[in-house]
Amino acid sequence: MRSIRDIYKIGTGPSSSHTMGPHAAAVKFRSETENADFYRVILYGSLSKTGKGHGTDRALSGAFLPVPSEIIFSENDPDDLRHPNTFDMFAYRDGSEIAKMRVQSIGGGDILIEGRPSPEEEEDLYLENSFAEIKQFCGFRYVDLVDYVEMNEGPEIWDYLAQVWDTMKSTIERGLTTTGTLPGGLGIQRKAKSLYETVLPNPHPEVLECQKVCAFAYATSEENADNGVVVTAPTCGACGVLPAVLYYLMEKRKLTDADVIHALGVAGLFGELAKHNASVSGAECGCQAEIGVACSMAAAAAGQLFGYSIDQIEYAAEIALEHHLGLTCDPICGLVQIPCIERNAVAAMRAINAANLSYFLFSSRVISYDMVVKSMYRTGRDLSRNYRETSEGGLAKAYSRRKR
Repeated sequence: MRSIRDIYKIGTGPSSSHTMGPHAAAVKFRSETENADFYRVILYGSLSKTGKGHGTDRALSGAFLPVPSEIIFSENDPDDLRHPNTFDMFAYRDGSEIAKMRVQSIGGGDILIEGRPSPEEEEDLYLENSFAEIKQFCGFRYVDLVDYVEMNEGPEIWDYLAQVWDTMKSTIERGLTTTGTLPGGLGIQRKAKSLYETVLPNPHPEVLECQKVCAFAYATSEENADNGVVVTAPTCGACGVLPAVLYYLMEKRKLTDADVIHALGVAGLFGELAKHNASVSGAECGCQAEIGVACSMAAAAAGQLFGYSIDQIEYAAEIALEHHLGLTCDPICGLVQIPCIERNAVAAMRAINAANLSYFLFSSRVISYDMVVKSMYRTGRDLSRNYRETSEGGLAKAYSRRKR
């Protein structure tokens, strides 16, 4: 299994697979073809269907500047398409093709260049590839999950996660003070600031908790939708869940940054396991792979902050992912706004509830985190293509019909 750095990438929204990945690929292609005077990109699958809403064309053309480029949203997929987020890049000089590259944007900002070594072929940092193996190792060595992360990543991982946490906090704090309309044409007003500042008469403690957690999730998700700087956790579309839970618990429990950074390390293990053994791509497995995995990461982080045992932490993550199985990815107009922003807030609350439930029931559980990850992948592959980030089904289709 690869480093948990693979899960946490700092970059610009709104989509890790549709903007961050393609932008990184274009920058790489540009560096390899410095004598090109023109570029052409053909987008397939989900990139073609929802690329305009996600800003894929802007991400690509911006990477090629000042060299001109043409971005084509293909209506037909090639017969040999291996991944729904695939695109071809061509470089030209004096009208002749000088280079080409086919890229798969596989989720979380990662890319796979066909004909070159895949990320899976890189040397693994962790020898264990399932949570069952991790738990067995920790039990044999009498270490907890924080120790396990440091043993494999080295103490420098905490410096990296400190940078991640600083970015998450800054994103929330920016989102809580910004108003206005999100770009894209849906006319969605930012809600985080008013949600956070609204004073309710005689509020119940549960209502206050929901109000704060959701405000933090909205703040991050709205920043993402507005092309702001966010951290993938595990993706841009699901980036609001984990920071919201961490920010709320830090404030409520008077935790230190070190406490939260350790929780980020634990959450990263569960995210990387899902990415390694299944997927974190909405185009490949639906939103269960994005929001579902984000919720499991947040539940595990909450368990770590609550001082839970390894079994309790695993059960929290399992509950969180299990109850997102089958969740579709059907963004309206291809924008990471409806239902994405609200979905981040709901998942943040669900993560806290999953962690609380695991405290009482962990000893009677019969389902493991590994089992749910495998089920999530099988479910995702069985989902109709219309519900895997094409905006051709579900809410996206219902909204289009209503608008007509």
